[in-house]
Amino acid sequence: MSFKIGNVEIPGILVLAPMAGVTDLPFRLICKEMGADLTYTEMVSAKGLKYNNKNTGELLTTGENEHPVSAQLFGADPEIMAAGAAELSKMDIDIIDVNMGCPVPKVVNNGEGSAMMKDPDLIYRVVNAMTNTATKPVTVKMRIGFDKDHINVVECAKAAEAGGAAAVAVHGRTREDYYHGVADYSKIAEVKKNLSIPVIGNGDVNSPEKLDRIISETGVDAVMIGRAAEGNPWIFKELTTYLESGEKIARPSVKEIFDMVLRHARMMVDYKGEYTGIREMRKHVAWYTTGMPNSAKLRNKASFIESYGELEQLLMNV
Repeated sequence: MSFKIGNVEIPGILVLAPMAGVTDLPFRLICKEMGADLTYTEMVSAKGLKYNNKNTGELLTTGENEHPVSAQLFGADPEIMAAGAAELSKMDIDIIDVNMGCPVPKVVNNGEGSAMMKDPDLIYRVVNAMTNTATKPVTVKMRIGFDKDHINVVECAKAAEAGGAAAVAVHGRTREDYYHGVADYSKIAEVKKNLSIPVIGNGDVNSPEKLDRIISETGVDAVMIGRAAEGNPWIFKELTTYLESGEKIARPSVKEIFDMVLRHARMMVDYKGEYTGIREMRKHVAWYTTGMPNSAKLRNKASFIESYGELEQLLMNV
């Protein structure tokens, strides 16, 4: 099973969602190893790219074995987004994605992220401006609407397609929902029926059963995994195995999980330095250990670790 986004061949249908503060290079490489067929960077500000913000370079660093990889850009000014698309086209990425789903107030209050769904004409203008300057395929990730009274994802997706988008990913929730409730697959199915470009479905896929459900109910070309991958990169191995053979593999043992935590931490230290890398690992440790015996106590201690040695010691004494 594979699909194409523009001229980019995606070797399978499992996609790692872009997640701010989560999908940095170390985490993406781990998910890629586990079977993610396409990865996305954390969202990058088009303005930050234009003005050479010092953090932007780190966010856009990719691994040589990571391809295909998509860089996600956020912004709402067609001219600035077009300049960003031109700049990203020079970089070692394969696809340029537009964030139209972020629900965070500081993004939405600027008219960016999911706020763009209030104005389908703006969506057309932004995507069209970007496709005129980009040499890489441009895609869009959106929600089903801004709130329950304005579920206009089909109109927004059509506007993106008319602007030249090569694919659309749809999260089956509104901005108002954030990440609560249950994803609405019927709206994703409507998008799939109305578009001729690939549609990627997103929302609540955390098991082979949910994978079957989203595919059967929507007919999407690919499936995006977000929060289910936090602390659980094995989800890609689990779903890849299921797609290939129908087999449901066992969950990793505690030892396998701890080995992965330490490996992930080493990668973070190598990439970001011990001070930043270990502090950013704290949330990952909490996710990796959720559901384990005495995990609340472990998570509490993990929130204070300041070095790789402290993390190693903590896991040895569980």
